[in-house]
Amino acid sequence: MTQTIDAVAGLLAGGGVVVLSGAGLSTDSGIPDYRGPSGVARRHTPMTFQAFTGDPAARHRYWARSHLGWRTIARAEPNGGHAAVARLQRGCLVDAVITQNVDGLHTAAGSTPVVELHGSLDAVVCLGCGDRTAREELDRRLREANPGFSAAVAAVNPDGDADLADAQVARFRPVDCEWCRTGMLKPDVVFFGETVPPARVAACFDLVQQARAVLVLGSSLTVMSGRRFVIRAAKRGIPVAIVNQGPTRGDDYATVRVDAPLGLVLPELADRLTPRAPLAASRADAGVARG
Repeated sequence: MTQTIDAVAGLLAGGGVVVLSGAGLSTDSGIPDYRGPSGVARRHTPMTFQAFTGDPAARHRYWARSHLGWRTIARAEPNGGHAAVARLQRGCLVDAVITQNVDGLHTAAGSTPVVELHGSLDAVVCLGCGDRTAREELDRRLREANPGFSAAVAAVNPDGDADLADAQVARFRPVDCEWCRTGMLKPDVVFFGETVPPARVAACFDLVQQARAVLVLGSSLTVMSGRRFVIRAAKRGIPVAIVNQGPTRGDDYATVRVDAPLGLVLPELADRLTPRAPLAASRADAGVARG
């Protein structure tokens, strides 16, 4: 594996790198991924946009589960992998981060710029009037509407959707938009089956096309939402390095492939290529609200 890490380090050393990260980067922060070693896809089907908007019962169920599950995301701290990416950015080796994650941990670790491809759980949007509010404000309203609501959470998806029994869901009371009073509230994230805003996609393509290399971290690249950037890079002759536990659907496009824990590989890369510097210690330090 050392020789392979050497190859990744060689790509990074030239700078001009764009990182594309997935849920596997946040597992060391206690947030499970969908398809990797801690994956939950086989026991918990992610919410789809069609179900959320078209089925009131599914929407009710989602908000009951998310009200509790979001707290796991909000309390999570950046891990050594996030910190290493931030160090590589400060060392002028990584130009930007495109993340498929909605947990805000790259920003909490000090990375900038970060393009949140699928949005962020820190915000809520009204599908009726378009009002956008902070998730902690909605959390306050939901706590007031559901005094004493609590339940044991068996598992949490990367999008903060937790497993709850039907009887627990039935006790939960959701709320509507506080501005227009009737609008449907939705976390400001891209659900499965929903389209990523075209301007955001275009911005990511621009970053990839200007990159000297693309580094994929913790993503199986199963869905086209992220894989398209790897395909674009390969078509343009831009080297692609993939660090992920398990195979990915982008392996055929990779110049370098490392199958190893990110918590081991990324700090080693950062230590080799950048001097150590103080890091953002917590989400609170970076101004990220806690649940």
